[in-house]
Amino acid sequence: MNNFVDAIRETTFLVVDDVSAMRGATRSALRHIGADHVLTAPNGAEALKLLKSQPINIVLSDWNMPVMSGIELLAEIRSDPDLYPIPFIMTTAEGYRDRIQRAIDAGVSEILITPYTMELLSERIRRALRWVPALINKAPAANSVAVTAAAGSASGERSTILIVDDTPDNLYLLSELLKDEYRVRVAPDGAKALKICHSDNPPDLVLLDIMMPDMDGFEVAKRMREHPSSETIPVIFVSSMSSDAARAKGLELGAIDFIRKPIEPDVLKPRVRNFMRYVMLRRQLQADYDLMLETARLQEDVKQITRHDMKGPLAGIIGLVQSLAADKAMSGEHKEQLGVVEETVLGLLNMINLSTELFKIERESFRLDPKPVNIDDILRRLVPMYRAAFAVKRLSLRVSSNIARSAAMPQARGDAMLCYSMFQNLIKNACEAAPVDSVIDIKLYMQVQGPLRVVIENKGTVPAAIREHFFDKFVTYGKENGSGLGTYSARLLARAQEGNVDLFVSDDDNISRLTVTLPVMSKS
Repeated sequence: MNNFVDAIRETTFLVVDDVSAMRGATRSALRHIGADHVLTAPNGAEALKLLKSQPINIVLSDWNMPVMSGIELLAEIRSDPDLYPIPFIMTTAEGYRDRIQRAIDAGVSEILITPYTMELLSERIRRALRWVPALINKAPAANSVAVTAAAGSASGERSTILIVDDTPDNLYLLSELLKDEYRVRVAPDGAKALKICHSDNPPDLVLLDIMMPDMDGFEVAKRMREHPSSETIPVIFVSSMSSDAARAKGLELGAIDFIRKPIEPDVLKPRVRNFMRYVMLRRQLQADYDLMLETARLQEDVKQITRHDMKGPLAGIIGLVQSLAADKAMSGEHKEQLGVVEETVLGLLNMINLSTELFKIERESFRLDPKPVNIDDILRRLVPMYRAAFAVKRLSLRVSSNIARSAAMPQARGDAMLCYSMFQNLIKNACEAAPVDSVIDIKLYMQVQGPLRVVIENKGTVPAAIREHFFDKFVTYGKENGSGLGTYSARLLARAQEGNVDLFVSDDDNISRLTVTLPVMSKS
């Protein structure tokens, strides 16, 4: 616990909420658990300014805000290399699964369904401070035990009711009525009740008498609303006072119900049971979403481990192929075939490396580090590989350019791995679509001004049914076991490099033409 307290004191929090009272309440709650450095912002845009101007260790943000919402702020943080590692706790009162999944996909660290207890807030902060971004995580998350425990407590732990009354007979009666279904605590006066409510384990519901000496029920409720540990605890007033004025004052203090004395068990128990069912559902909802978040992290961990474990054997194959190709006794034809094998395995390695980049691109967190890329070299390396792969179709793959061979080949401004994978997908797609004994022309054009263009043209037309959605995800037609991801990922990769891929189809000429544009690397 001491280590956690020390960590909290050294942590700078940023609380983001458009409601001033909620910012104040969260700031008070953080200070109650030991935080010394708490900054606040009324929306995501102001929060982003603070994040870029000074060191901040953790963000607690509401979802719904004007100017920039919490999910938009999260996307901005995860897309910035400097801010990316900052833990982000999202708070929301709207427990829709698609909304939670959206936050998980955007890279949220923890999710809190409001209202939440001080204990739950502390636990989520504890876990967030241990959070490691999914894309750089190298081992299964350390939180799985905590999540399992949370889910178990949601389904198995009895809810706690605090009964506050200065009359011992009333305390006894209410306790006997409720003890079989709930964990019951009692307080004979307001001071004792507040001590319990302000503890690290506050009750889920308070049954509160109004007429008590020293401190009446209204004053107890008022002080509960002023303290971060108890401000969200629901209160049911149990009193002989039933005037409209008393009800109005109770509702103003956040009471959810009034039950008149003398107590009628057939009235009390169903009312308490109905509300406690709501408490349990909220608790279960939090546990369910914790499990969703943890499952998403574990899935990413498995992908990371799988990618890592695949790289070793593939690297071994490349080493073996290169060793065989270096043998002077190897014929030229065999060396050429080994070269195709090497290119194929290199392609697989690139795909493994690329999967992480595609994840970032889809979530708009990818940042291009542009370098010169020799597109002509990539095309001429890929053509022999696909000429061999589709040898049964007897395709003629031709690479040409409007650039003189004696001239220096212009370089694209992009990422070599992304370009390799992009053209790999597009050339493969053309080979699959082209009829037997046909020609696939791949032409590289350098323009006086403007981007580099690569035109890939094959006989056969893209079916009319999918032309409009040709670059959409999972769109395929007539391909057994086709994933519909090739052209989707190719356009995604082009646009990530500030380029594009377009489709042209001519039914009269029976051709399909894909045109890739990429910016040229400046010579300066």
